[in-house]
Amino acid sequence: MAEEMILVLDFGGQYKQLIARRVRESNVYCEIHPHTMTVDEIRALSPKGIILTGGPNSVYAPDSPTCSRKLFELGIPVLGICYGSQLMAHVLGGMVRTAPVSEYGHTDVFLDPAGPGEKESVLFQAVPKKTTCWMSHTDYIAAVPEGFRITAHTENCPVAAMEKAAERLYAVQFHPEVLHTPEGKKMLSHFVRNICGCAGTWKMSSFVDTQIEALRAKIGSGRVLCALSGGVDSSVAAVLLSRAVGKQLTCVFVDHGLLRKNEGDEVEAVFGPDGAYELNFIRVNAKDRFYSKLAGVSDPEQKRKIIGAEFIEVFEEEAKKIGAVDFLVQGTIYPDVVESGLGKGAVIKSHHNVGGLPDHVDFREIIEPLRMLFKDEVRQLGLELGIPHYLVYRQPFPGPGLGVRIVGEVTEDKVRIVQDADAIFREELSKAGVDQSLGQYFAALTNMRSVGVMGDGRTYDYAVALRAVLTSDFMTAEAAEIPWSVLQTCMRRIINEVKGVNRVLYDLTSKPPGTIELE
Repeated sequence: MAEEMILVLDFGGQYKQLIARRVRESNVYCEIHPHTMTVDEIRALSPKGIILTGGPNSVYAPDSPTCSRKLFELGIPVLGICYGSQLMAHVLGGMVRTAPVSEYGHTDVFLDPAGPGEKESVLFQAVPKKTTCWMSHTDYIAAVPEGFRITAHTENCPVAAMEKAAERLYAVQFHPEVLHTPEGKKMLSHFVRNICGCAGTWKMSSFVDTQIEALRAKIGSGRVLCALSGGVDSSVAAVLLSRAVGKQLTCVFVDHGLLRKNEGDEVEAVFGPDGAYELNFIRVNAKDRFYSKLAGVSDPEQKRKIIGAEFIEVFEEEAKKIGAVDFLVQGTIYPDVVESGLGKGAVIKSHHNVGGLPDHVDFREIIEPLRMLFKDEVRQLGLELGIPHYLVYRQPFPGPGLGVRIVGEVTEDKVRIVQDADAIFREELSKAGVDQSLGQYFAALTNMRSVGVMGDGRTYDYAVALRAVLTSDFMTAEAAEIPWSVLQTCMRRIINEVKGVNRVLYDLTSKPPGTIELE
């Protein structure tokens, strides 16, 4: 663990990973733990600061997540966010009630001036007296605890922020971690650097060293099997393990027939015997067995679990062929974990890396070396490991592949349609020079069929949906404004060149409320 660390206590908020991400942007290491941690466990971690997340409950309701008053008496700075701010007020003797007017979305927040003998809030240094913040609450702090002062308010919320600076206790009703709060990153940086006193020395190079050392200690002389898909996450995980244990690592590439066009051969060219890496590389062509298992299945959660389970089945078979295998490596990253609902957050969707495993797994243990990293941090790690830029910045691709980019039942013909449409979309975005600014982009196949006219004949074919988003952390995203002429070119080419398609749509949905993938 890093020498200085900020502890995030999770009370069920969907934005908990974003809090950690913003802290790390200040070059301070951060870990998320459940709110059920005891005070003694917290003291043993020696965090430089504690952040309490938001959550969906009311602090005054029976059985709502809570914490001990002793948490605020450790002498460690605490920042409460949304539910966390209300919890701080509630536990320390303030009053939390149902708000007369709920606040959601962009809200103007007004900073309160310091009173006689008081200093301006360190949390809001260099923040405009009127600023926009992202609100999401139905309760509010009706009265602050003894010794606290109000430092910000809104038109409908009398306590948008409060603090007891002498004891380094701070609370904000809004969400500083989301991009919709323009000054939020600055506020969090003030907390971790100026209030908690963190030096900000955590960097990816130190993560590489400590992770390789930890992997060597954990694995010892054991044999390791890595699920290599050729995507960013699994590629970085594979090279990291290769650096740690070398020839003890075998990488199995399962070609499930749900990859992008020509991708199977491309992966083998990079990581296979003729590639640049010293990996024990095995390619398994398992298209037919995946298609067979997915036949007749339309539910996206069921498809994900089937694909995840089949992956493990294939690995078990390969493990038996190569002999005893002690560890299975997976490229699980932070967004996978939070969206799978581990902890108290709501389940958004299961991920093949963190769900869908069969009851019996023929490995001693699963290793997830990227579990604490966000996508952009995984890319930083890849560059630090010396992986070429074009591989590190390859388009993200879900573990279940095109299985979750085909709405409804998966068939070989549908896979062919979405592969061809996706290849055209990626090619045209590259030609237009707009691909580098995008977080993720792809074509998906809807299960909608509609009437069209091609030549003199009537058609009744599928609609392809194009998706391109802007995002830095993949926890939130906005639809990208692709030039109209580029979209028109894509539409014409897809309809003319891809058999079975007579309509092309562009998906404008942001995340939230949608997800980046269609399923």
